[in-house]
This record gives sequence, C-alpha cells and structure tokens, in this order.
Amino acid sequence: MSETRLDDQHAAHLEGLEHAYARLLEAHGYEGVLLYSGAPRHFFGDDQQASFATFAHFLHWVPLAGIEHSWLLIRPGQRPLLRFHAPVDFWHLTPSLPQAAWTRRFTLEASDETAPPPFPQGRLAIVGDVDAGTAERLGAALNPLALCQALDELRVRKSAYEIACLREANRLALAGHEAARGAFDAGAAELDIQLAYLKASRQRESQVPYQNIVGLNEHAGVLHYQHYDIQPAVRRHSLLLDAGRRVAGYASDITRTWAGRDADPQFAALIEGVERFQQRLIAELRPGVDYVALHAQMHLELGRLLSEQALIECSPEAAVESGITRAFCPHGLGHSLGLQVHDVAGRRDARGEPLPAPERDPALRLTRPLEAGMVITMEPGLYIIPMLLEPLRDQPAGRHIDWPGVTRLAPHGGIRIEDDIAIGHGGPINLTRDNATDSL
Repeated sequence: MSETRLDDQHAAHLEGLEHAYARLLEAHGYEGVLLYSGAPRHFFGDDQQASFATFAHFLHWVPLAGIEHSWLLIRPGQRPLLRFHAPVDFWHLTPSLPQAAWTRRFTLEASDETAPPPFPQGRLAIVGDVDAGTAERLGAALNPLALCQALDELRVRKSAYEIACLREANRLALAGHEAARGAFDAGAAELDIQLAYLKASRQRESQVPYQNIVGLNEHAGVLHYQHYDIQPAVRRHSLLLDAGRRVAGYASDITRTWAGRDADPQFAALIEGVERFQQRLIAELRPGVDYVALHAQMHLELGRLLSEQALIECSPEAAVESGITRAFCPHGLGHSLGLQVHDVAGRRDARGEPLPAPERDPALRLTRPLEAGMVITMEPGLYIIPMLLEPLRDQPAGRHIDWPGVTRLAPHGGIRIEDDIAIGHGGPINLTRDNATDSL
C-alpha cells in the first residue's frame, strides 16, 4: 500500500474518532477526556524497568507505540492536544516530535515534564494508569466505568486504516514464520528459531506483541510455553510457532505447526486435517454469526477428525458430549484482535452487558455475535496433553480412545493453526493469507 493512501486512511480514521468521542463525551456528561500513554514500572528493589506497552486508547489516536509519560487531551470541537514527553537526557536518546502527516490534526507540545497539561475548567475525565491523587488535583473523574466501556466498544469495529495496519503486521510476521521454519528444518534449537524469526520480521524481542511461543516436540503441547531451549533437540518431531508483529501498535497473532524429520506419518495428516477444518470454519464468518455456536462447531469438527484418524471410536457428537474433544483442545476458537492481542469487549455486548463464556468453555474469549469491521483470530487446536487425557482412562469415555495412538503421538506435543480474519460485509477477509485488498 502506498504511503499516501495510508495517510488518507489515517486521516479518515482520526476524523471518525473525533466525531465518536464528541458523541460519547456528550452522552456521558463530560466536556473532555485526558488519555495517558502510561509509563514502565521498576522491578521491586531494582533500577531496571519492566517491558512497557503504551495504553491502547492513546494508540487509537496516535501511532506512537512505546511512547511514555505523554498525554492526549480530547475536547469536542477543538484540535486534540498531544503533550509529547521529550526529556533532556544524556543517558537515553531523547524522542523527537513526530513529523508524519497525521500530526497536522493535532496541537503538538514537547515537554520534559511528566505532569499532565493544564486542564481547562469543566467536567473532565482521565483514562489510563493514573494515580487517584493526580485525578483529584485536577478535579477529574478517573477511569469512569461507563465511559471506559464505551471507549472499548469504539475499538471493536476497525477502520480501513486499522485493517491496513493489521494486514501489514501479518505480512511482516509471515516473513518471520518462513525464516523460523527454515531454521527448524536446518536443525536449530528453540532459541535459534526465535532469533531467526526476530531477524526476518525486523523487530527486537522487547517489541513483539506477546512472548513468542517456540515449542519443539512435547513443548508444542504446552499452550503458553514460555522458554527457549538453547540446545538442539536430538529428535525433531514437531514445531509449533505462535508469533506476531506490531505495526503502529496493531498486533498480528499467527500460529503454524510443522512436522519434523522424525514425525510419525499420522502427525502430518493431523496437521492437514486441522487446517482444513479451520478453513471451513473461517468460510462461515460473516456479520450476525454466533461465535459461541461456531466454537461448538469447532468441537464437532475436531471430533470428526479424531474419528477419521481412528484416534477415537465414537461419533463426533459423542466425543463432544463426553468431554473427549475438550481434553484434546481446552482453549477457545479465537479472540478479538487489534491494539491488544486479546482485544477489548470480547465478552460484552454493545451496551456493556456481560456475555460470559459457556460453563464448559471458560477459556473462550469472544462470546458476542460477529459484526462487520471486527477482526478476530481463528485458532483451533489438537494437543496431546497428558494431564487432560489421562483422567479419561478410568472414565466411560476412555474406552473410545486409541491409547497406543495417543502414546505414539505424545512426543509431538500438539497442533494449532491460527489466522487473523476481518469480518467483511460479505464474508471473511483473511489478513494472514490474502494481502490483496483492505475493503470490507
């Protein structure tokens, strides 16, 4: 995409935010809102800081991921004021004021202070990680629940600019996935695979939207595997890579699984089976679809695959009802995606009312019907997790499971295939596999 077109899309995005914030502030009785970018926290008893992510509502306006101690004042009918923190410092490189086209819509003010800008008179709100004392001194409401929920809801449906950023985040992440697979095929250790991913996707480890999951063999069955072995595995059954990239704050979230040179032949067939039914589920996506029902359909698809591969001897319906499929896949089908990897308002309706996950599926992060403009992940899985499967041995469901097959596949850990999907008016737009257009 050309830089000019992206600038035009960003301008339209900002115009939409100006109108939406004016409407929401009036509805909730505020004359303005001050958004704080946030700041990193120090480790206890240390002068080192934890990794930092800029507050997402702040990033919704300005693409300045990583900016600290900065403030954005939004007042209807007035140009937004961005107080940009630029300390005088010889220990660190001082940030400079941005020069991009979007800045023409803002009043920019560089400051070496961390305090908020002077607040005008009126009923105002502060949103962000701000202490109560600061809000009290300014006479402002701190993180009012109703307004915060309304701002979350505003982020549920993405603009063309946001879709373009997410698409580019997918493109860059896929370059990393390709390099990681090459490193795996060449016999690299988990750490080397991670480094190959970072190099090809052009990012530092502190910039990834979440800690990459680089799981070889049994580690692929640990859903949020958090380590990187530094020695190559002796046998190479599988690699599960869950890794993303940010562009202007917007995060991609992609998972792929590959069979290694020592894989059981059935494992490759299972990978193909999971990908096929993932694509069938994606084809169902469109406005109005009940995502909870789609999650239930995922379990039926998984039961069908397990039956086709003779890992179970019962119907797909019986596998779901008896809990077998949930032992093979304990997580949800997907989640909202945007400025946060698990983006906001996934378990609330448009009015802010709770939509809790089903009792049998507490890990499902998206429970609302789909709407045009949403971006979600679709990530079915099939895992050999002993702590979930073993309890079934002594239950009636256990007699339907091919336990020798489970034992044979256990060294492979598991499978997850994940794509990022925009919900278009006419159906799904796969941002991971199709980079042709931004149109919804």
